[in-house]
Amino acid sequence: MSRKAANAASRSHEEATVESFRKDPKLATEYLNAVLEDGDQEELLLALRRVSEAHGGIPTLAARAKLNATTLYRTLSRRGNPELRSLTALLKAMGMRLAVERISRA
Repeated sequence: MSRKAANAASRSHEEATVESFRKDPKLATEYLNAVLEDGDQEELLLALRRVSEAHGGIPTLAARAKLNATTLYRTLSRRGNPELRSLTALLKAMGMRLAVERISRA
């Protein structure tokens, strides 16, 4: 087995997911939208942590968003409860934004 194949085989699912988001920002956006549509708050925070990692990690994004890194770690933790201001700053630092969409009623 080649070294490259061995490294790929030893990579975790989490690492592969983050790398996919790093390579394809549109995929990361679609992922977050899907979680917003179907997931709960804990799932959203996990998704934000994954996408944050693809954008350089919490310290890098905290600096770009002008947020405290320690606070951002806590905000995105399992028990986190992000304020809208922090969430919009984080998304902006990742080149994204929140949007509102009308739900069709059956």
